[in-house]
Amino acid sequence: QVQLVESGGGLVQPGGSLRLSCAGSGSIFKINAMGWYRQAPGKERELVATITSGGSTNYADSVKGRFTISRDNAKNTVYLQMNSLKPEDTAVYYCNAEIQVYRAQAQDYWGQGTQVTVSS
Repeated sequence: QVQLVESGGGLVQPGGSLRLSCAGSGSIFKINAMGWYRQAPGKERELVATITSGGSTNYADSVKGRFTISRDNAKNTVYLQMNSLKPEDTAVYYCNAEIQVYRAQAQDYWGQGTQVTVSS
Protein backbone atom coordinates (compact mmCIF):
# COMPACT_ATOMS: atom_id res chain seq x y z
CA GLN A 1 0.00 0.00 0.00
CA VAL A 2 1.34 3.41 -1.02
CA GLN A 3 1.44 6.47 1.21
CA LEU A 4 2.45 10.09 0.63
CA VAL A 5 3.40 12.07 3.73
CA GLU A 6 3.95 15.84 3.70
CA SER A 7 6.07 17.76 6.18
CA GLY A 8 7.53 21.23 6.64
CA GLY A 9 4.45 23.37 7.09
CA GLY A 10 4.05 25.90 9.85
CA LEU A 11 3.68 29.55 10.78
CA VAL A 12 5.91 32.08 9.06
CA GLN A 13 5.98 35.87 8.78
CA PRO A 14 5.37 37.63 5.46
CA GLY A 15 8.54 37.60 3.38
CA GLY A 16 9.77 34.43 5.04
CA SER A 17 10.50 31.01 3.59
CA LEU A 18 9.45 27.41 4.09
CA ARG A 19 10.37 24.16 2.41
CA LEU A 20 7.76 21.45 2.12
CA SER A 21 8.65 17.80 1.60
CA CYS A 22 6.53 14.88 0.46
CA ALA A 23 7.89 11.35 0.69
CA GLY A 24 6.33 8.31 -0.91
CA SER A 25 6.56 4.90 0.70
CA GLY A 26 5.19 1.42 0.13
CA SER A 27 5.09 -0.83 -2.91
CA ILE A 28 6.16 1.82 -5.40
CA PHE A 29 7.29 0.59 -8.79
CA LYS A 30 7.47 3.95 -10.55
CA ILE A 31 6.46 7.55 -9.92
CA ASN A 32 5.51 9.66 -12.91
CA ALA A 33 4.44 13.28 -12.43
CA MET A 34 4.32 14.85 -8.96
CA GLY A 35 2.82 18.11 -7.82
CA TRP A 36 1.68 20.43 -5.07
CA TYR A 37 -1.84 21.79 -4.61
CA ARG A 38 -3.30 24.09 -1.99
CA GLN A 39 -6.70 24.89 -0.56
CA ALA A 40 -7.65 27.92 1.50
CA PRO A 41 -10.81 28.04 3.66
CA GLY A 42 -13.88 28.61 1.51
CA LYS A 43 -11.97 28.17 -1.75
CA GLU A 44 -11.45 25.31 -4.17
CA ARG A 45 -8.22 23.37 -4.32
CA GLU A 46 -5.81 24.87 -6.86
CA LEU A 47 -2.67 23.73 -8.62
CA VAL A 48 0.55 25.27 -7.30
CA ALA A 49 3.31 23.46 -9.20
CA THR A 50 4.02 20.21 -11.03
CA ILE A 51 7.14 18.34 -12.07
CA THR A 52 7.47 15.45 -14.51
CA SER A 53 9.71 12.43 -14.10
CA GLY A 54 12.15 14.13 -16.47
CA GLY A 55 12.25 17.32 -14.42
CA SER A 56 10.03 19.62 -16.47
CA THR A 57 8.17 22.08 -14.21
CA ASN A 58 5.02 24.15 -14.34
CA TYR A 59 3.83 26.83 -11.90
CA ALA A 60 0.71 28.77 -11.16
CA ASP A 61 1.09 32.42 -12.12
CA SER A 62 0.61 33.48 -8.50
CA VAL A 63 3.77 31.68 -7.35
CA LYS A 64 6.12 32.07 -10.31
CA GLY A 65 9.46 33.47 -9.26
CA ARG A 66 8.82 32.71 -5.59
CA PHE A 67 8.29 28.93 -5.40
CA THR A 68 10.50 26.14 -6.74
CA ILE A 69 9.46 22.51 -7.13
CA SER A 70 12.07 19.75 -7.25
CA ARG A 71 12.30 16.00 -6.75
CA ASP A 72 14.70 13.30 -5.64
CA ASN A 73 13.74 10.14 -7.47
CA ALA A 74 16.05 7.96 -5.38
CA LYS A 75 14.10 9.02 -2.27
CA ASN A 76 10.64 9.09 -3.90
CA THR A 77 10.38 12.64 -2.62
CA VAL A 78 9.14 15.95 -4.01
CA TYR A 79 9.94 19.35 -2.49
CA LEU A 80 8.44 22.81 -2.64
CA GLN A 81 10.72 25.68 -1.71
CA MET A 82 8.58 28.71 -0.89
CA ASN A 83 10.24 32.12 -0.68
CA SER A 84 8.86 35.65 -0.26
CA LEU A 85 5.73 34.25 1.30
CA LYS A 86 2.58 36.36 1.36
CA PRO A 87 -0.54 36.15 3.55
CA GLU A 88 -2.49 34.98 0.50
CA ASP A 89 -0.28 31.88 0.39
CA THR A 90 -1.97 30.68 3.58
CA ALA A 91 -3.59 27.31 2.86
CA VAL A 92 -3.38 23.59 3.39
CA TYR A 93 -0.82 22.26 0.94
CA TYR A 94 -1.33 18.80 -0.54
CA CYS A 95 1.16 16.56 -2.32
CA ASN A 96 0.01 14.60 -5.36
CA ALA A 97 1.78 11.88 -7.32
CA GLU A 98 0.96 9.56 -10.19
CA ILE A 99 2.30 6.21 -9.01
CA GLN A 100 2.54 2.75 -10.51
CA VAL A 101 2.59 -0.23 -8.18
CA TYR A 102 3.37 -3.83 -9.04
CA ARG A 103 0.74 -5.38 -11.34
CA ALA A 104 -1.33 -2.20 -11.46
CA GLN A 105 -1.83 0.81 -13.69
CA ALA A 106 -0.71 4.24 -12.59
CA GLN A 107 -3.12 6.24 -10.46
CA ASP A 108 -3.15 9.43 -8.40
CA TYR A 109 -2.27 9.44 -4.72
CA TRP A 110 -2.68 12.32 -2.26
CA GLY A 111 -0.97 13.23 0.96
CA GLN A 112 -2.88 14.26 4.08
CA GLY A 113 -1.96 17.93 3.74
CA THR A 114 0.21 20.30 5.74
CA GLN A 115 -0.86 23.73 6.99
CA VAL A 116 1.04 26.82 5.88
CA THR A 117 0.12 30.05 7.64
CA VAL A 118 1.70 33.37 6.65
CA SER A 119 0.96 36.06 9.21
CA SER A 120 2.67 38.71 11.28
